[in-house]
Amino acid sequence: MNIQNNVSLKSYNTFGIQAKARAYIALTDAAILPSIPIADYSNFLVLGGGSNVLFTQDFDGLIIHNLLEGITCIEEDDQEVVVRVAAGENWHRFVLWAFDRAYAGIENLSLIPGSVGASPVQNIGAYGVEVKDVISQVDYFDFESKSFKTMSNADCAFAYRDSIFKRELKGKVCITYVYFRLQKNAKVNTSYGAIERTLAVKGISNPSIKDVSDAVIAIRSSKLPDPKVLGNGGSFFKNPIISRELLTRLQVKYPDIVYYEVDDEQVKVPAGWLIDRAGWKGHIKGQAQCHKDQALVLVNLGNATGQEIYDLSDTIAQSIKELYDIDLEREVSIF
Repeated sequence: MNIQNNVSLKSYNTFGIQAKARAYIALTDAAILPSIPIADYSNFLVLGGGSNVLFTQDFDGLIIHNLLEGITCIEEDDQEVVVRVAAGENWHRFVLWAFDRAYAGIENLSLIPGSVGASPVQNIGAYGVEVKDVISQVDYFDFESKSFKTMSNADCAFAYRDSIFKRELKGKVCITYVYFRLQKNAKVNTSYGAIERTLAVKGISNPSIKDVSDAVIAIRSSKLPDPKVLGNGGSFFKNPIISRELLTRLQVKYPDIVYYEVDDEQVKVPAGWLIDRAGWKGHIKGQAQCHKDQALVLVNLGNATGQEIYDLSDTIAQSIKELYDIDLEREVSIF
């Protein structure tokens, strides 16, 4: 077991923040999990692709970098296939793997940064699809009982950008494998307006899985900065869900407010619209910026500290509360 000390985390987080870990281990074999001496450290963090974390200081503990690999078909019939994917696999590479084999269900989630292991934690979603709709079960290691366990989809307590792994089991487990039930003859989901428009521009009326994936990639690439060019963690805030009563009050002052139906009592308001409307798009604080083209994304202009990015997010959140009486919740985990 190779545990390294004082390891730079700059290349392991998509914000490109300079921070050090007191200790670091690259996890390439799940079998070593029971023997990792987490009790020797004040705390530990299982790190995946680093796309959903913001380090505001050095990490005074053990980083377990989940680099588990492997994709295996374990069940298959004429209609569907169940695929077991190691948690350290890159998410977008898995999407490409699936549509290369004409397996449908995750093409709308193309180009989302991060690892497969993070997908159930966040219940990642985009363009009318959430990953909970295709996950059948999750395998994980429980550090408290020092045992490997399996959780069904129903027990994962999936909700909007949420799951049991983000709540009750946060900081207690390491996801090892995620099982996806994908379709062979499924109709693609093009209900999201931007996808329909992109396909129409390309003259595609009967899209394939790859056509939908290509459309999503084009949309995301046009809206979101590439972390390899401009450090960021994707959407920094969740889209808030508010009551219809609050919506009615806001419509008096902001008749153009954008919202989406949730149920009879609630609606979802795009956080990007709120931040943009409040005048934050393009705002710079030190080396941190609210992106000039997408207000929902905070970026590192080159030498930002994690604290600078956090402080900018805090100022934005306070502003949104004052203007709209809406509490913004961060999608990004802060350390």
